[in-house]
Amino acid sequence: MFNDFKLAEGRPVYLQVKDYMKRLIVQGALQADRRLPSTRELAGLLGVSRNTVISAYAELEEDGFAYTVQGKGSFAAAVSPVRATEDKVPASSEKLDWSERLSDYAQLAEELDLMKRGIRGAKGIISFTSIAPDEKLFDLDSVRRAFSDRMAVEGNVLLNYGYAKGYKPLIDYLMDYMARKGVDTRDKDMLITSGFTEGFDIVLSAIRKKSGTVLCENPTHNTAIKNLKLHGFEIKGIPMEQDGISIGGLEQALAEGAYDLAYFVPSYHNPTGIVTSLQKRLELMTLMNRFRIPVVEDGFNEELRYSGSHVAPLAAMAGAGNGVIYIGSFSKVLFPGLRVGWVLGDRRLIGILESIKRARNIHTSTLDQSLLYQYLHNGNLEKYLRRARAEYKRKYELTLACCREMIPYSSLSGDGGLHLFMAFEQGFDTRKLLAACSKRGVIFTPGDNFYTDGTGGNTLRLGFSRVADEDIRKGIAIIGKAARELLNS
Repeated sequence: MFNDFKLAEGRPVYLQVKDYMKRLIVQGALQADRRLPSTRELAGLLGVSRNTVISAYAELEEDGFAYTVQGKGSFAAAVSPVRATEDKVPASSEKLDWSERLSDYAQLAEELDLMKRGIRGAKGIISFTSIAPDEKLFDLDSVRRAFSDRMAVEGNVLLNYGYAKGYKPLIDYLMDYMARKGVDTRDKDMLITSGFTEGFDIVLSAIRKKSGTVLCENPTHNTAIKNLKLHGFEIKGIPMEQDGISIGGLEQALAEGAYDLAYFVPSYHNPTGIVTSLQKRLELMTLMNRFRIPVVEDGFNEELRYSGSHVAPLAAMAGAGNGVIYIGSFSKVLFPGLRVGWVLGDRRLIGILESIKRARNIHTSTLDQSLLYQYLHNGNLEKYLRRARAEYKRKYELTLACCREMIPYSSLSGDGGLHLFMAFEQGFDTRKLLAACSKRGVIFTPGDNFYTDGTGGNTLRLGFSRVADEDIRKGIAIIGKAARELLNS
């Protein structure tokens, strides 16, 4: 006994000793009313100081797991041991077959969970699968300062329950932020969510199914596809062109069917990286208004514009209209670990979404919201974006040049952001390419994950944001060589 104690870094040693002894008592290894080793003896057995053991014993006594007898030492208290042996298992503890108890929703969620089925990036592998921001760019000093500033102002409040709608200073900041993008915020309101995914899920929960079908680009964000399917919607995907969604394809779809909702990613589209042109945005909104179809706009990566003039979001082109629901997040720009997003829409709609949010999880972490607010309020976003744009533009140009030089693709798209999208000739299988590259230490995301109709087997997405320069060159060279081998075979 006592020979399996191991210290972990970063946690007070006396608490580790306390938890270790508590486990032995609860499991019955130290029986009730049995004398515990003296503080000096246990210190020697565990390789810690005597004062550490004294503190641990005091904590055990405080929690009711030990007691002291004057002049005799410390003893284990009587507790119910949590230990089941084969001959002591209660008759009622037969194992349940959970596959018979799971809902269709739960089973579909697992079926659509690509993270469980994707290739994991082992240590040393070159991974082009991520389109998350590079944490090396995070300005931790500014984050610490923002945290300290906000806690000094209202720390006690931030640690209590918050409001389902969100943290008001952050809402006020983001309403002004959207107004600066050209959005008419009159008669609009905002709900703070735990990232884009929760916002989209809540919106879909509020939409009544009439036709049961949603319009979107094809390909599109695979998380959106998953959530649409989980909510029981059919998906009508419209092909993408070099400057955005096919307007002709959209007109044909509108002539052939009815739709409850449309979902679009007009800027740095995931996965193609295309920025929809101003002309197409105007045509798109004209059609949506004419057919009275609500639009969910995914404000994905809008801030990562490397060149060219700013293109206003669809929400700005709606004017005083209330048919666009804008879902925003800084997750691909700033800190995805904070899980803060927002939904901007018609005031009446936001009131309903607030009630759904409250029923589900009460509110998004007020601490996270307040930290983001103070970071933004301190003027850090603009400074961070200047640095991030410069670094991602450099990586974008390097990746683009390497792809053009080394990979025998048929088409390549991506106007900026954190990824490129490429297609090979029809019949080429990028999953076979992935298998070949994985054996050589390189992985990427197969493009068929993003298609609404089962196509896209000849495409792939290449995320470069978290890949070092030398690995970009090396990884793309490996992809190119493997692609040529498959094409030749």
